[in-house]
Amino acid sequence: MVAMNESTKTLGDTAFQRLKAMILDGTLEPGTLLREKKFADLLGVSRTPVREAIGLLISEGLARRVDGSTPVVSRVSLSEIMEILHARSLLECETARKAAQSMQAVETLLPFRARILGFLEGPRPESRVHSDLDAQLHLEIARLAGSKLLCELIEGLKTRTRMFDQGSIPERLLPGCYEHLAIIDAITAQQPETAAAAMKLHLTNVREAIIARINHPF
Repeated sequence: MVAMNESTKTLGDTAFQRLKAMILDGTLEPGTLLREKKFADLLGVSRTPVREAIGLLISEGLARRVDGSTPVVSRVSLSEIMEILHARSLLECETARKAAQSMQAVETLLPFRARILGFLEGPRPESRVHSDLDAQLHLEIARLAGSKLLCELIEGLKTRTRMFDQGSIPERLLPGCYEHLAIIDAITAQQPETAAAAMKLHLTNVREAIIARINHPF
């Protein structure tokens, strides 16, 4: 019985990750009904792991259930994303400041620096690849700050940001790379205030790019 429960949990985690990825890349658009049977068939699993996965999506704010109805993919409004980016700025400027005081910063962040340089010097990466690295970098900076709570908060807020833009602002690729390099360089040089300022500038630019995309969608 224990083995079966563990197997179901593993299938549920896998289903959750697959559904989450589909939400974040826009395959499952806001308002999409998350019917258990449909996604059990799609993912090739029973309904139990899908039910567990949908529960996790709801707990992370990626899906919602209204009055006991079938859960749907959540919609993030412009006002919500502005609030999210404001909260991220407050939290992530602090994590950048603290990360610049970590003895593990160089070892942790230099591989990210190399990958970003590869984006700039080599073929343009796919949107998903760049978006994944962006998410990983922000999370690693939070981890370097040494606060599990900050990590959890930032990961959740970052996920909500990706739900809104789905990595679909291609003109942010090059500026974003240079901004990330500035953040990394300040942290690895152990310059806390410079790191915080670089993070603030980066998130301000993300905010402005989102507003520009809303006002000029084409």
